[in-house]
Amino acid sequence: MSILPKKEDSNCGTSCCGPAPMVLDLNTESLSKQKDIKIATSEITAANRLDHLFARLGIKRSEHRVEPGLYALGKPTRNSPVFVSANYTLSFDALRSSLVGIDGYILVLDTKGVNVWCAAGKGTFGTDELVFRIEVTGLADVVDHRVLIVPQLGATGVTAHKVKSRTGFKVEYGPVRASDLPEYMKDRRATDEMRRVRFTLLDRMVLAPVELLLMPKILLVVILGISLIGGVMGVFSAIVAILAGTILFPMLLPLLPTKDFSTKGFILGFLVILPFSWNAFMATDTIWWLHKGLALSFLLIMPPITAFFALNFTGASTFTSVVGVKKEIYRYVPIMALMFVIGVLLMIVLRLISITGGGSYV
Repeated sequence: MSILPKKEDSNCGTSCCGPAPMVLDLNTESLSKQKDIKIATSEITAANRLDHLFARLGIKRSEHRVEPGLYALGKPTRNSPVFVSANYTLSFDALRSSLVGIDGYILVLDTKGVNVWCAAGKGTFGTDELVFRIEVTGLADVVDHRVLIVPQLGATGVTAHKVKSRTGFKVEYGPVRASDLPEYMKDRRATDEMRRVRFTLLDRMVLAPVELLLMPKILLVVILGISLIGGVMGVFSAIVAILAGTILFPMLLPLLPTKDFSTKGFILGFLVILPFSWNAFMATDTIWWLHKGLALSFLLIMPPITAFFALNFTGASTFTSVVGVKKEIYRYVPIMALMFVIGVLLMIVLRLISITGGGSYV
């Protein structure tokens, strides 16, 4: 277990600093009298794992929260470390389950049930909320030191010098992954590997189900709209475009050329839709150009669908920045919309011609 030294002597440990530190009485009755400190353990139960599964699938999305406030983990003293977390259950559980055998406090911010990385970008895991939570929990009366260990991925939302000036607490940015905290706490230094943000295939694919399941209305509207004017091929191509953007895109993310997610999505969308477009282009009919026009409409409609879902994935990726995402939105969403509208109008015209002129396409 690593214990923070007292403020007045940064070089001494608990064995040489006078009286033994106070240990909080962690029974339920006494906690109610100690700044409403809640109890946390490092154990992950079956109920927790079920909650994690539901969160990954986007089920009851707004309910995966823990109550903001100050939590006692193990039997902390007035010198025990204070870790900062979001009130998203996956973030909170990842932290506490990594601190097995470490006595400390967890200061949970109200991030509206959003993880640290996304909440930092939105500002809910931010300076104002951290300052407010320090004050409302009376943290300064609970610990003697003035150091907070904040996740590295929360740095975009928390300005250290402002927290220091407003509360007296120093912000110490810990490693990227909670699992590295036990090693980090040995000397309070993060190695290059601890600072390195990884976004592996498994990391990306675990996000795919929620990206797909949280868009059922958009998915149904797109498929229904295309099916009414694009025939059977339109339905299949729309399904492929959506699956490419939500499942295939995160799988191939590092392999796709270009830097922007939108252009990556356009490229992927073009590749997966090309067989449908080619099939329509090569079809023969009494009105031969009808199929040529249909082939063009596929290339106008479907890649923007894939690109839209790819752009949506920026919110789940550590590859992007807030500024970069905003630039992408302003630069590429109008292009997506324009291509989609032109393609749909073309498909409608072709459908009307096929009905009135005796031609057909499926």
